[in-house]
Amino acid sequence: MKNSLKDRSSDEAMRINRYLARCGLGSRRKVESLLFRGRVCVNGERVTSLALKVLPGDVVTVDGLVVHPTGLLYAVMHKPRGIICAASDKWNKTVLDLLPVDVKVLRPFPVGRLDKESEGLLILTNDGDFAFRVAHPRFGILKEYEALLDRPLEKKDMLRWMSGLWVDESMRRPVRVTSIDRDPEGQWVSVTLGEGLNREVRKMVEVLGYSILRLIRRRIGRLTLESIAPGETAIKSKDSLWRMIVDGGSV
Repeated sequence: MKNSLKDRSSDEAMRINRYLARCGLGSRRKVESLLFRGRVCVNGERVTSLALKVLPGDVVTVDGLVVHPTGLLYAVMHKPRGIICAASDKWNKTVLDLLPVDVKVLRPFPVGRLDKESEGLLILTNDGDFAFRVAHPRFGILKEYEALLDRPLEKKDMLRWMSGLWVDESMRRPVRVTSIDRDPEGQWVSVTLGEGLNREVRKMVEVLGYSILRLIRRRIGRLTLESIAPGETAIKSKDSLWRMIVDGGSV
């Protein structure tokens, strides 16, 4: 007989959201959405509470299919332009399509998003807790982008940008904006964000009256993109990748 959902006391118990994240079903936010929408059952009983713990021997299903924790994966990719950050898409090639088969079967997902025409540093994992620590603003992991504008950025516009801009009915203020000494002169800028919302850099630039010709995510925390070519992926251990993000390192 399977364990009762009422008796969950065990040193081996794992909270249901963490268990689902370990099954490669997505970030913490995504797996919690599965719970709240009533798509998860434990031992045949529908579960919607984040407080429930999974015990050894429990049968966990999502949409009627049994799920199991997978081997954990931590990878860094140089995402090229023209590729979308998604697990699957009917019309476009995704970042998962660039992975070797033995990596793709571990069901990784991108941590944060880069839009189709953007490129640069991207972390992929099937560890929802790790993804949460990298992506959530509370942990202070900054992201740095390099943007090529359609014309030189005027000083008054840089000051306006740094003071904050209204984007999608909310005030957005970058951590830092600086010019990059690179041709074409005055058109390359570095933008550091504490919370990267959907197309945030592009939207801020549009508010200022400019357009972006190229956008590269160069840094996550203190991890920088330097040597891996577009489309390439480097596999890391959890500890080594976290150290690179927190203490510094490059790929």
